[in-house]
Amino acid sequence: MVPVPMISNTRHLTAAGLAAAVSLGLLFVTPAVAQHGHQQGHSPNVMEYLDRLDRPERDQEQKPAQVVETLGLKPGMSVADLGAGSGYFTRRFVEAVTETGMVYAIDVEPEALKYVEESLVHMHRPYTAEFIHARPGNPKLPVESVDLIFICNTYHHLEDRSTYFRNVKSALKPGGRIAIVDYYHDARSGELGFPKKHLVPRDTVVEELTAAGYKLVKEQTFLPKQYFLEFVP
Repeated sequence: MVPVPMISNTRHLTAAGLAAAVSLGLLFVTPAVAQHGHQQGHSPNVMEYLDRLDRPERDQEQKPAQVVETLGLKPGMSVADLGAGSGYFTRRFVEAVTETGMVYAIDVEPEALKYVEESLVHMHRPYTAEFIHARPGNPKLPVESVDLIFICNTYHHLEDRSTYFRNVKSALKPGGRIAIVDYYHDARSGELGFPKKHLVPRDTVVEELTAAGYKLVKEQTFLPKQYFLEFVP
């Protein structure tokens, strides 16, 4: 039997399932065939974007299992998936930290959070998660709430990024870190289906995070189209 989700006014949920949400960059996804039909109460174009973000062929280049393994997540840890998209990584974070940990799925789109709540029940896995309707300049994370803030293909949608990450520093627990995965702005990322002028070069990310009071501590190079950087305050 699947337990019935309990939802509080703060949108906290402990039940059976996995998380999904729409990314800050819905307009910048590659076209793909939808995986399932539109659900009642959801905008068809939002559902189409969710399907595209979750397309199975994404695994070949995104290498999600290797990304999560590299992050070194353990049961009981707390992770924020900033711009969680369809829950592509959120689901894997739930598995990694188990129900003893916490996953925050964060998005600016209320329709996405509604989709998340409905999708969790069908995944049949215990977890602890909270869904935060963020403002464009504020992810609204509690103080000292997370061991990791993870940002995949969302960094280039943020504005005034040095200020943004200076402010978000308070959400990190002692020893916490930020991981940023995003597309290279040049030929390394290949054809993406959207203009590359929106992308932020790797060196610019390092400069902006340094200005925000962080230092680069790790860089992974196994992703063919994306840089993968880890920062600590």
